[in-house]
Amino acid sequence: MIPRYSRAEMAAIWEPENRFRIWLDIELYALEKQAELGTAPKAAVAALKRAAKNHLAKITDAKAIDKIERKTRHDVIAFLTNLAKYVGPQARFIHQGLTSSDVLDTCLAVQLCQASDLLLADLGAVLKALKRRARQHKNTLCVGRSHGIHAEPTSFGLKLAGHYAEFERARERMAMARLEIATCAISGPVGTFASVDPRVEAHVAKCLGLRPEPVSSQIIPRDRHAAYFAALGVIAGSLERLAVEIRHLQRTEVREAEEYFAAGQKGSSAMPHKRNPVLSENLTGLARVVRAAVTPALENMALWHERDISHSSAERVFAPDATIALDFALARLAGVVENLVVHPKAMRANLESLGGLVYSQRVLLTLIQAGISREDAYRSVQENAMQVWQEGGSFEDRLWADKLINMRLSREQLSTCFDPAPYLAHVDTVFARVFGAEKQRKKPRRKGA
Repeated sequence: MIPRYSRAEMAAIWEPENRFRIWLDIELYALEKQAELGTAPKAAVAALKRAAKNHLAKITDAKAIDKIERKTRHDVIAFLTNLAKYVGPQARFIHQGLTSSDVLDTCLAVQLCQASDLLLADLGAVLKALKRRARQHKNTLCVGRSHGIHAEPTSFGLKLAGHYAEFERARERMAMARLEIATCAISGPVGTFASVDPRVEAHVAKCLGLRPEPVSSQIIPRDRHAAYFAALGVIAGSLERLAVEIRHLQRTEVREAEEYFAAGQKGSSAMPHKRNPVLSENLTGLARVVRAAVTPALENMALWHERDISHSSAERVFAPDATIALDFALARLAGVVENLVVHPKAMRANLESLGGLVYSQRVLLTLIQAGISREDAYRSVQENAMQVWQEGGSFEDRLWADKLINMRLSREQLSTCFDPAPYLAHVDTVFARVFGAEKQRKKPRRKGA
């Protein structure tokens, strides 16, 4: 991923030095257990630990290892060759009974777990911002839209609460994806443990915070990776849904909310007046990059027999790109929500812009309750609504001029239909479902009470 859309902590997970440090840990933990089981000398463990302590930077030097790989054409062998220079004769016991995939797949699991921890923290920041802004605008009236057309009143806080609930599910999916990917394979060629004791795998897994893969056919089955990146793709979809909402609300004709426009910020090289939703548009683009990882992750599941490496080249590209892009996007989204500029007056003006048409269902239901058949009530309300839609004016006044209506309803009953309060009546119920019941503050007792 290019530096423009990378954050340092996530990018560092995919740097060669981090990968080589994890490889070193895997080899060390495997050798420790082999020495305990008597299949390797303890002197070999001591030599490896000494080398790791005194020469870590040289052991994980990407340039040195790349130079060796240009000759070996094998990355793990290049790493082991470089490592042996600093361990000495005892290096012959390193990687004993292991195959390259044991190191590569276990390392990838560690990296994806590290990435998951950052993504979970990112989701927490998004949730925190959504929760604060939803509570702030719990009773801020705005128009709800279906098909992009005015429907009925809602509250802006309720909109944000819906996104909060979705990102809560995203956090749960991310936690489950982390759990599923956190598996270790140290099972040797074709996964039979013929050359390495299963207890070595158990020890490496424990040291790395992983679980042994039940059956590794030399590689960790790629259904785990497919599920992981599918979870990232769904999270990207949730991210884009909120970004698109913000983009729509910032349109000049709507202008109900907009991204914060900083002092000195420029919107256009040609038009000084422009204030564009560039951050949200950027998020839409990054969501596409994350979702692009889902297809190759699914296609990587079908490998030849016990293993091939057709999955490897794809994963080396999309695993860093998808996690880095999503990390950046989630951090940006948290900032957009936290600093979102909301215009309640514009929301109210848009709500009232159709002369009360958004209350048509309440009029319909009130007429039905007054004894008019649904068919007659619907026809009358719709006819009057279409006239207001085309000609403008007050929907309430036009309805009151309809004999069918004013014979069944009083003006007060009709006016009650245009009261927005009922649309906020159950917001607290929804908020309790999403955020939990609010704790009631205890009123201080008066002295002498």
